[in-house]
This record gives sequence, C-alpha cells and structure tokens, in this order.
Amino acid sequence: MNSSFASLDSVRSDLAHGRFQRLLALTTAIFVVIAGGEAFFEHLRGSFCQRVMWTPVWLTPFVAGAGIGALYSERVARTVLPLTAVASFFDGVLGFYLHLRGVSRMAGGFRNFWFNFTMGPPLFAPLLFCSVGLLGIVASVVRRERW
Repeated sequence: MNSSFASLDSVRSDLAHGRFQRLLALTTAIFVVIAGGEAFFEHLRGSFCQRVMWTPVWLTPFVAGAGIGALYSERVARTVLPLTAVASFFDGVLGFYLHLRGVSRMAGGFRNFWFNFTMGPPLFAPLLFCSVGLLGIVASVVRRERW
C-alpha cells in the first residue's frame, strides 16, 4: 500500500512543479506517430481513394514536431502544440463522421450494422487521432516547470 501512495505523491509533485507538461508533450509526439502510421497503412489498404484520407498522414509530422519542440521550448508548448493538437482533434472528428458514413453506405446500412461494423471502415480508429489531439491540448495548458 505504501508504494502506491508514494507513486501518487510523486505524480502530485510532478503536477505541482510543472514537470508533467514535458511528459505529456513527449507522449503526444510518440502516440501521434503510432496513430498516423496506423492511419497511413489502413488508408493505403483503401488506396487513398479520397484526398481526405491523407489528412492524418499530413498532420502527423506537424503534431510530432510540435510535441518534441514543446519538450524544449515553452513558446512552442503554448502556441504551436495547441494549434496542431486542435487540428488533430478535428481531423479525428471528421474521420469518425466519414467512417460512420462509410458504414451507412454499405449494403444494408445500419440495419446490417454488425456485419458492416466489422467489414467496413473502422469506426474507432479516427477517435485514436482525436485522443492524441486531446492529449496535446492538455499538454499545452498544464503548468510548466521553471528552470
């Protein structure tokens, strides 16, 4: 029991002293590469038949660069990271809508939901990109450590 309280105190200390922002920025950079890579390979399977399928691939290097830049610069953490994170969030929302529309356009639409859900575009994949955007937004608003 004492070890869990010690780790909780460590997290509270990191939050209070502003060290948590750097960790979230680094986590954002790592996770956006994973989410963007997943989007690239899945959209490659779909032959990038619509131009909008390229948007998570195009946004990935910008969000990753902003996350890495936020490790070193408070200015990047306060200006560039939130802009790229918001773009990532809204791109994920758009992707979720388009994937939902793709499921509805399949034979049987929502009446044949379980088949279309498993065989159609993955509904929850764009929400992964949304969550990376939310992580970047949180990283940009938490308190930063002063050196």
